[in-house]
Amino acid sequence: MSQQSVNTILSGPQVKQRPLSVAILGAGAAGLCMAIKLRNAGIDNITILEKGPSVGGTWRDNTYPGSGCDVPSMLYSYSFEPKADWSRKFAGQAEIVDYFEGVARKYGLMPHIRFNTEVTEARFDEEAGLWRIRTATGEEFAANVLVSGVGQLNRPAFPKIDGLDSFKGAAFHSARWDHAVDLAGKNVAVIGNGASAIQFVPEIAPKTGKLTIFQRTPNWCVPKADRPFTEREKKLFRAFPLLVRAQRWLTWIMLERNFLAFTQGSWFGKLFEKASKKELEAHIKDPELRRKLTPDYPAGCKRILLTNDWFPALARPNVDVETSHIARVSENAVVTEDGVSHPADVIIYATGFESTDFLAPMKVVGRGNADLNEVWSRGAEAHRGVAVAGFPNFFMLYGPNTNLGHNSIIFMIECQANYITQCVQALQNGKLRYIDVRKEAMAEFNAALQKDMQKTVWAAGCSSWYKTADGKVTNNWSSFTARYWWQMRHPDFAEYALVGN
Repeated sequence: MSQQSVNTILSGPQVKQRPLSVAILGAGAAGLCMAIKLRNAGIDNITILEKGPSVGGTWRDNTYPGSGCDVPSMLYSYSFEPKADWSRKFAGQAEIVDYFEGVARKYGLMPHIRFNTEVTEARFDEEAGLWRIRTATGEEFAANVLVSGVGQLNRPAFPKIDGLDSFKGAAFHSARWDHAVDLAGKNVAVIGNGASAIQFVPEIAPKTGKLTIFQRTPNWCVPKADRPFTEREKKLFRAFPLLVRAQRWLTWIMLERNFLAFTQGSWFGKLFEKASKKELEAHIKDPELRRKLTPDYPAGCKRILLTNDWFPALARPNVDVETSHIARVSENAVVTEDGVSHPADVIIYATGFESTDFLAPMKVVGRGNADLNEVWSRGAEAHRGVAVAGFPNFFMLYGPNTNLGHNSIIFMIECQANYITQCVQALQNGKLRYIDVRKEAMAEFNAALQKDMQKTVWAAGCSSWYKTADGKVTNNWSSFTARYWWQMRHPDFAEYALVGN
């Protein structure tokens, strides 16, 4: 089928539609957005398979003290469902979950969600044009279209350290916080110092007897312009919805310019470094501790962190920052390579997520029995972050190379959901068995993307969750979000093989 004929189907009068089913993996920000876009397009045969007991995804899971967003509230929400009464400029975890729960109820998604349903395998049946999906309990589903909304930050990563199993105290990952553990007066070891640690450490530090943070690499940390919205502001937002939209787009523009900081040698990036050093000097008086906390890589190579209380927390007399590598863990201590034993009653892993593995350990099998995990053995990649050659009728939200260091992922998700909806419409209205992105189109897109990536600080020497151990940047988008929006306005079906029944 030609590009012209598909475009005619999309823009012309509706033909009599054949039944078409869509399975969406995950009821987080991405999965909910996808379901809403599809239902608005008249595609209602949707099942959302959610492994957890409720909606919210990573925000439902990350209940650690101080958990919150580093994107302003007005922009960390759907453009079609703005919220006028955010409590503060940067919302906390509970308020974000409430927002997504409210969206799911308002748009009638709850009847479409199968909770506590973990998908372990999906295989494409080429002859039938169906994805055959199996869950952890052995239940089976079939759908014409499979959309992954599991994202990049859903599986906690645990460190590989000798003796972890021998530890007799409580131990848990920050993304699976054990609220039953009382930290008062305890010796607490925190392994890791990234985006989660900078939020929960200031919350727990005053309660602990001794808090030791085991740091591999310091972070560039800049002030977070957070504060509660006043009642007057919230009244104005409720009375004048255009103010909410204006605030949203103004925030987007202000954040969009921050991409300038992520190009190699950027003078804009130096501004972040200057702001971080100023905060460091203001709160950390000990020259040795200040040395430990000063990065030796350009700002942005790793995630720039927003915080107002990280450095003050590290300056507390009961808090130590340990930079010697961990050698092993004993029954009641963390032992570093310099031979020092650091007593510990509790270990908290602030070690992030298995971000570059994407859909693993789920098994996704496409045409010719191709296993997606094997196809991605040298690093995940997709066409425009949403489709993979050889895996027909399969799409991803927040897939490879769609993460951001400067703006809201909700914006990216909406671009992707709009694009995927048009693909599903073409599949339905064109009476197609499947559509499959062409290998050469995907290769051309990724070659250009990786070429652009070499101009960014993410391709610099430091290690980060943005890239594989081999140095391939698999997570981040290589340009402004405006560029992504422009590319994702409409699918170019010349990039796809369109297979009829």
